[in-house]
Amino acid sequence: MLDSDLRSISPEWIELLLAPVLMKDFGFVTPYYCRHKYDGTITNMIAYPLTWVLYGRRVRQPIGGDFGFSLAFVKSLLEKDVWETDIARFGIDIWMTTVAICEKFKICQSFLGAKIHDDKDPGKDLSPMFVQVVGTIFSLMEIYHENWLRVKGSRPTAIFGFESEFAPNPIDVDQGNMIRKFQEGLLRYQHIWEKVLEKENFRKIQEVAKMEVSHFELPVELWVKSLYDFSIAYKNRNGGFSSAEIIEALVPIYYAKTASFVNRTQSLDTSQAEEAIRKQCGVFESLKPYLVEAWTSQG
Repeated sequence: MLDSDLRSISPEWIELLLAPVLMKDFGFVTPYYCRHKYDGTITNMIAYPLTWVLYGRRVRQPIGGDFGFSLAFVKSLLEKDVWETDIARFGIDIWMTTVAICEKFKICQSFLGAKIHDDKDPGKDLSPMFVQVVGTIFSLMEIYHENWLRVKGSRPTAIFGFESEFAPNPIDVDQGNMIRKFQEGLLRYQHIWEKVLEKENFRKIQEVAKMEVSHFELPVELWVKSLYDFSIAYKNRNGGFSSAEIIEALVPIYYAKTASFVNRTQSLDTSQAEEAIRKQCGVFESLKPYLVEAWTSQG
């Protein structure tokens, strides 16, 4: 399976995605790329750390779009009744990755080099993708709650092939636009945030909205707790809001987190920014008890 907007694909990609299946009996192969630090922000801020903390597997590109899989895995997917839902749209990648982990298929990653595709400013035109990807992640948390509630810690996922240095294409980011969308979101979604977020988290989010662009920061711990709060609200439909309303209300806070990440990493190279992302995943893991307690106490 390959993304339709790829410009960096080569014949070697096919071998790298299929060889682990044909030669090593893997059921599912995810891609491992060298990407610009501001490419794939939904992956970096949400999909990667949540896959890490929930299911205990460090899969760098759980929504990468380019996968190899076995016949047995395909048969498993076809048995599931999801094809008229958001899972079969932008949610398809994270669904496949989560199914592979939770249903005990042997998984690995293949290093494919640089991913060059139709780059997008993370502050523009991502809302439909965000809603469908995050909605799928939250739905899967309900489906596989017995799995992730038992998971403690995390472990690496094997990488097939050899890592090497590539220079990914730079991505221009309009940080001010993301901060404006966050501030506008406070006005538009305050009634939802107040019901969804724990009281202290809501107060801190309000404080972040008052920050100047040059010093703008949404602390990692606040982002993680806020995301966990939203996952609980999605499960319980807090405040009587629909699942769609809850996910849409999260988008401005995601913009705030992305703008904050840009502020902290502007002077960092790709490998240094990657280390910052890994440290953020560690915070997700250290705060998992916060999620487990809220999930179990609220039924």
